Amino acid sequence: MTAMNDGFTFDTAWGPKLTGEGAEFRLWAPSAPSLELAIGDAGGKPVDFLPMEKDDAGWWRLSTGRVGVGGAYGFRLDNGMVVPDPASRRQFGDVHSLSILTDPKSYRWTTPEWNGRPWEETVFYELHTGTFSDDGTFAGIEGKLDFLKSVGVTTIEILPVAQFMGRRGWGYDGVLLYCAHEAYGGDEGLKRLIDAAHSRGLSVFLDVVYNHFGPDGNYIGAYAPEFFHEEISTPWGPAIAYDEEPVRQFMIENALYWLGEFRFDGLRLDAIDSIKDTTETPLVEELARAVRKTFPGRHVHLTSEDDRNIVWHIERGDNGQPKLISGEWNDDFHHTIHVLATHEKEAYYADYTRKSVSQLAKSLATGFVYQDDFSPVRDKKIGHASDELPPTAFVNFIQNHDQIGNRAFGERLTDLASRRIVECAQAILLLSPQIPLLFMGEEWGETHPFCFFTDFHGELGDAVREGRRAEFAKFTAFHAADTRELIPDPNSPTTFAASKLDWSVLERPNRRVRLEQVKRLLKIRHEKIVPLLKHIPKRSGSYYTSPETLAFAVAWTLQDGKVLHLFANLSDDPWPMPNALTKADLTSGELVHSYPSDADEMLATGTLPASSVVFRLSDQFLISGVAS
Repeated sequence: MTAMNDGFTFDTAWGPKLTGEGAEFRLWAPSAPSLELAIGDAGGKPVDFLPMEKDDAGWWRLSTGRVGVGGAYGFRLDNGMVVPDPASRRQFGDVHSLSILTDPKSYRWTTPEWNGRPWEETVFYELHTGTFSDDGTFAGIEGKLDFLKSVGVTTIEILPVAQFMGRRGWGYDGVLLYCAHEAYGGDEGLKRLIDAAHSRGLSVFLDVVYNHFGPDGNYIGAYAPEFFHEEISTPWGPAIAYDEEPVRQFMIENALYWLGEFRFDGLRLDAIDSIKDTTETPLVEELARAVRKTFPGRHVHLTSEDDRNIVWHIERGDNGQPKLISGEWNDDFHHTIHVLATHEKEAYYADYTRKSVSQLAKSLATGFVYQDDFSPVRDKKIGHASDELPPTAFVNFIQNHDQIGNRAFGERLTDLASRRIVECAQAILLLSPQIPLLFMGEEWGETHPFCFFTDFHGELGDAVREGRRAEFAKFTAFHAADTRELIPDPNSPTTFAASKLDWSVLERPNRRVRLEQVKRLLKIRHEKIVPLLKHIPKRSGSYYTSPETLAFAVAWTLQDGKVLHLFANLSDDPWPMPNALTKADLTSGELVHSYPSDADEMLATGTLPASSVVFRLSDQFLISGVAS
């Protein structure tokens, strides 16, 4: 195949623009009294300064041939401070250094024909670049692509890679949102990874953060205080001023930049509930419309995280396809199954009752648990009705970076629940019609922790460490100060090292068995479930729960009238199925999966064994008395 440059590039308001004479440099700083372009030498040190001119909209500009591709530049403020470009594509060093002028068309793509994969085929594999492989780089991920494809995942979702301070971090403290982190391999390394993934038929998503900037290296407030609303607070500081058009452009162009120039197949929008947008049109809506308008010929998808259980952004059109956002991360599903598996009941888990398996069944059948229902933990009603949405409007998971890493010691579910319950939960996740997500290592039952880690120093490092420990004071196990001292220091290199995947465990028979189980489940999903997910009728799910035990049944009407049934018993005792539940011969139709292998045989006799899951596919409902 002849190599081609098929990266989608477009003029942006932010960042430098290459011209025939050199480049035009732009920066929005409406209240800055003066601004100069700083030109760096070969060592990245500013050695010359050229005055810039401001227009009536607050944009400073300068066209010059003094900075070539690969050259260093920045901006000098009236107080003498030199800052990087907030839309820097590459840095000379860390977030405090000068930026580097790049050519967006320099990478030669080898997969120009790639147009992505339909949403219903998605099986997410969430990973953190720094801890996924031994060397913690984009190249390290590339070396594992064949393995990931063999597992059966279709989509790699990468935690944020926008440049943050230091070399270790989750990525949610990014400050240069257009700049792929140098520690991971920079922009060239990231493009090679995406190109290699596409050559194997794998999609790639990026997690992006539009609700705040990190605490170290964000200089925007020094020259454009209008970028923030100091009077509106978020968990991370002042809100971003999305009522300012240049600010809005900064984020929407950022989304188009990653999807276009890097050819990402989708984005996950982090914590959109913390985007304090005061305009009539929410940023998420405008951004999603811009994405769908810009890439009409590609399968490009957006997902979101939002603890309000809203639904307007994931609604479907008359053709059943997403209008804006393809899928919402469903924390309700995770919380219900986690509580059933671990018996935990503190913090937000207090909203989810171990004895009420109906919450899990409701989530599987209709989307959210809280649909305009009162939340005792939040002391208010939460959510909107989601039962008309298809199951594919939700991204489900039993583990992810947040739910593991925001634990004090970063324990995984494998260490918190019995093997059989974990395997039941995994089958429910991978064979239900929602879009499933696996967290790196989950496919083989990884037990290494995934901790919260950063690379801050001095007062900021102390504040992050002590703040992290203080967060757990409300938990019974950490009421005493001396027990909180045991919580790993986020800034210690050992905390980061402990969070790396241990690939050597794949040599162990028990891990190979788990891996083969996941491969088998995903093979079944792709062959039996995915072909029925494109056109699903409204109110497709219904459910039945047993008041006496942790057992339930769910039925989904899928494409072409096919009905997928789930029978699950998460208790330690067999479940004699009530006569009122049975409508037909439970052995009719097609057996999709049985765990353990004899569970389906027992189901045929009217009893579901302890810790078991059975999926069946039929042309009719096999159960009656189903509540929706």
